[in-house]
Amino acid sequence: MINLDQEQSKIHIPLNTQNNPCPKTLSLSFVTLPFLVGIATFTHIHHNLIELGKMSEEIFRGDRLPLLSVEIENKE
Repeated sequence: MINLDQEQSKIHIPLNTQNNPCPKTLSLSFVTLPFLVGIATFTHIHHNLIELGKMSEEIFRGDRLPLLSVEIENKE
């Protein structure tokens, strides 16, 4: 049977960021580019949807639709 001291069985996690393999600034730099690309993409999509709405409003406005001649019959 193996006897382990209580001191050896504890896991030591360093709290300083100098020896940490992934510091906060590195993590932040990995997240920054996708965040900025996402903002630019959503801004572009938003602009295109507004333009699509304006175009569809022009189509359904009725100025460019032909006038239909409807004959009304009197049944008297």
